[in-house]
Amino acid sequence: MDLVDRDGQAPAGIPAGHRPWPPPARRWRWRQTWQDLLFIHWPVPADALRPLIPSPLAIDTRGGAAWLGLVPFRMTGVTYRGLPAVPWLSAFAEMNLRTYVTLDGKPGVWFLRMDAARALAVWAARLGMGLPYVWSTMYVRRDGDEVSYSSVRAAARFEATYRPVGPPAEASAGSLEAFLTERYCLYTVRARRLLRVEVHHRPWPLQPARAEIRHNTIQHSMGLPGPIADPLLHFADRLDVVGWGPEAVR
Repeated sequence: MDLVDRDGQAPAGIPAGHRPWPPPARRWRWRQTWQDLLFIHWPVPADALRPLIPSPLAIDTRGGAAWLGLVPFRMTGVTYRGLPAVPWLSAFAEMNLRTYVTLDGKPGVWFLRMDAARALAVWAARLGMGLPYVWSTMYVRRDGDEVSYSSVRAAARFEATYRPVGPPAEASAGSLEAFLTERYCLYTVRARRLLRVEVHHRPWPLQPARAEIRHNTIQHSMGLPGPIADPLLHFADRLDVVGWGPEAVR
């Protein structure tokens, strides 16, 4: 069954049956598309993350460890409901460093750092949602299946080339891939209030990936360890997303 708004319109025709809980009944507020995305995941001790995450949130673990994800991608079609996308403002490179948390039975994402190439988007997200955005010098180019990506802000630097190496597939229920990607909210703090932001999209069309990571000091900027073995890599070509405004949960 499609998620249907009160005005009878299904947001981007996105089904809702795969979600672990129903989407909000109120109307979604914003939409965007994520493209040329690479998930880079590796395990870390949960104790290393605890000082960076508000205590009401439980750090999710798998295999006895928490997980960090570094996710470079392109944002396109970024706009609020009822407004057209503006080419320059609505499309830009973004990269986030994230981990995974749960509150009140709703597993979600906690962002530790978010780099973006558009200063106005950085300002709006920090002010409106309290998200940890920083304005960075970023570059992304796709040539066939290969994506070249770089992000630099002071000592926090990322440079890589990556590509898919297999067909897309949805993550199996209960798998590590589902644990890391199939999350339908994020948590943030604004004005000392813990907020939940619900999002909605189709299941991730994940592809196995190969990457040449030439530089990566993003996690070190947060005092966190990098991978000690080959990280888990997944590529996603495109995903359309809608989201709601933040709600206080504590």
